[in-house]
Amino acid sequence: MTAQIIKGAEIAKEIRAELKTKVDELKEKGITPGLFIIRVGEDPASVSYVTAKTKASEELGIMSETLVYPEDTKEDVILAKIEELNKDPKWNGMLVQLPLPKHIDEDKVLNLIDPRKDVDGFHPVNVGKLLIGDPYFMPCTPHGVQELLVRSGNDPSGKHVVVCGRSNIVGKPVMAILIQKKSGANATVTMVHTGTKNMSEITKQADIIIAAMGKAKAITADMVKDGVVVIDVGVNQVGTAADGKRILVGDTDFEAIKEKAKAITPVPGGVGPMTVTMLMMNTVRAAEMQAASKK
Repeated sequence: MTAQIIKGAEIAKEIRAELKTKVDELKEKGITPGLFIIRVGEDPASVSYVTAKTKASEELGIMSETLVYPEDTKEDVILAKIEELNKDPKWNGMLVQLPLPKHIDEDKVLNLIDPRKDVDGFHPVNVGKLLIGDPYFMPCTPHGVQELLVRSGNDPSGKHVVVCGRSNIVGKPVMAILIQKKSGANATVTMVHTGTKNMSEITKQADIIIAAMGKAKAITADMVKDGVVVIDVGVNQVGTAADGKRILVGDTDFEAIKEKAKAITPVPGGVGPMTVTMLMMNTVRAAEMQAASKK
């Protein structure tokens, strides 16, 4: 058996085409979705992520603006800007790129964002609404995982999904998404983590494994059953190639597992392209919601 390779870039392209149609329809009604991004400092990864988000916005016709503050900017300045953006109807969605410098309280910053503009889906209100199955927005990477499963023909409904990792960014929210009694979910979900004993006994029962542990090749071929579907969220640098490019691997042993799996995502090129696309989806949804509330 050689696994189906679930190509995130192709699925993301399909979703973006759908979003472009929605953006065009909104513009015909005089509504241009707007996304405001705040970045503090020059962290290379943050610069790269924000650049990707800006590029995606431009391609879809979403109005975007990025405000870059120096590394030593005081917390009060960031908070004041967020309060201003909360009241500005021009911007449907906003996000503060993480991580922030250590002198700025991330929780205080994220909690100040209006939940109806929180297109990252990190506000406690959105986290709570996600758990009860009625979110304004779903967090981008977990939502991307769900879309990859459904659109690749691997619907999780009725399946045993094992989530490896309990982070607030991926593990917990993807569990909350997939246990809902809804289309594209309705799974039986088990979570394993660093405190789990005999982890392989549980992962071998999985019809679907979602690996988000932050450790290179943590899930090996002897830990999965034949015919499993694997979504690998991990991105780990394990070296540098001769041309200077980073050598990246996921949280699963891709080469070995693909010989047993029914389907698997590669790293890079799997989950990664979906995250920015889901951010665009949330921004368009924010514009639709806010337009509807004015009627």
